[in-house]
Amino acid sequence: MNDQKMRTIHIEKVVVNIGVGEGGEKLIKAQKILELLTNQKPIRTISRTTNRDFGIREGMPIGCKVTLRKTKAVDFLKKAFWVKDNRIAKYSFDQEGNFSFGISDYTDFENMKYDPEIGVFGLDISTVFRRPGSRVANRRITHRKIPIRHRITQEECVNFVKDAFGVEVIG
Repeated sequence: MNDQKMRTIHIEKVVVNIGVGEGGEKLIKAQKILELLTNQKPIRTISRTTNRDFGIREGMPIGCKVTLRKTKAVDFLKKAFWVKDNRIAKYSFDQEGNFSFGISDYTDFENMKYDPEIGVFGLDISTVFRRPGSRVANRRITHRKIPIRHRITQEECVNFVKDAFGVEVIG
């Protein structure tokens, strides 16, 4: 019985991200959207490299994100799946048991109306799943790898999302 408890899968976090590519007015609008959707204050994401083609310098703010955990994460995922008509492609899931998908317009969410001052913004949603005991990979002292038998596979993640949220996985 104790072994089954350690095999349960839960959502560690959901990260909602809007990449703007530049600072200033657009970034402030993106932060406002994330705050309306998640009821949390977003943080800015900073460029790590310089890319002259895109006009990005290292250390320049280029987007914003919000990290949701526990019940807030589950509630937001339910809303996001509703926007996607409770369907998600199988290629959205990676081999480590995580998945990501995008929503092209924030106004697709319930009770969100188009504001001409803000414009149209899309957002990316990334979800990380974990099993109990996976802290050993992240702790500072006696850091260890998670054994292969304890890692979450793509198939287990797909089944969890189907069962927990009633989502149809296509492909």
